[in-house]
Amino acid sequence: MSGDRTPSKSVFITGAAAGIGRATALRFAAAGWFVGLYDINADAVQALAAELGPQRARAGRLDVSDYASFQQALAEFTAAAGRLDLLVNNAGVLVVGDFEAQDADRYRRMIDINALGVSNGCLAAFPHLRPGARVINLASASAIYGSPAFAVYGATKFFVRGLTEALDIEWRRHGIRVMDLLPLFVATPMVAAVADKPKSVTRLGITLRAEDVAATIYQAATRPAWRCAIHWHVGFQTPGMALLARLLPARLYSLSVKLISGY
Repeated sequence: MSGDRTPSKSVFITGAAAGIGRATALRFAAAGWFVGLYDINADAVQALAAELGPQRARAGRLDVSDYASFQQALAEFTAAAGRLDLLVNNAGVLVVGDFEAQDADRYRRMIDINALGVSNGCLAAFPHLRPGARVINLASASAIYGSPAFAVYGATKFFVRGLTEALDIEWRRHGIRVMDLLPLFVATPMVAAVADKPKSVTRLGITLRAEDVAATIYQAATRPAWRCAIHWHVGFQTPGMALLARLLPARLYSLSVKLISGY
């Protein structure tokens, strides 16, 4: 960072143009962190960076599925910030509906962004992370149990969950914690854009705001490491869902998912 100001902690956020990413950026900026705003929508993150000011934010275009671009973006941001304390792998897209009714190219794009993008982010960030740093990946309640109408989306979030669990074990020897968040439905432009919402959305409701998820991300980033869970169940619904998935026989839990989803 330029000037004589002592560098604050820094966070690099993907998918920062809207929804959870934007809310997370505002939450950390308000707490004095230097914020990296990266998204495929360069104009939106540049506008947000201008709003926050050059001493508080840096923005750039990033396609998370492109590893070389991820490397370059992280190198440029870390050089500007002087450090990398937190990576938030938030970028994601959503395709819903009957599995066989969707287009293979849309599935491929979703896998590239939701799964490969998180792997790219972790791998590209590792050289910049130091002891005490953290990585927070956005998973989903869909990673608790496979959800009809969200089959491939949920599968990408199972990938995120598995990667998170493995890296949290691997990287503790480097003093780095890796965690994920598993929110249910969040009132974001991504969810609002789904014209024909699955029955599970209407039956369970959209009870979370982007700011609720951002607040949990901030908790995961700042709470003492010994008090941090690997999986953070956001809101009041997902903790119950996760508990039932552990306690109920698989066939019974599967039946409950079937009833909620209307399949």
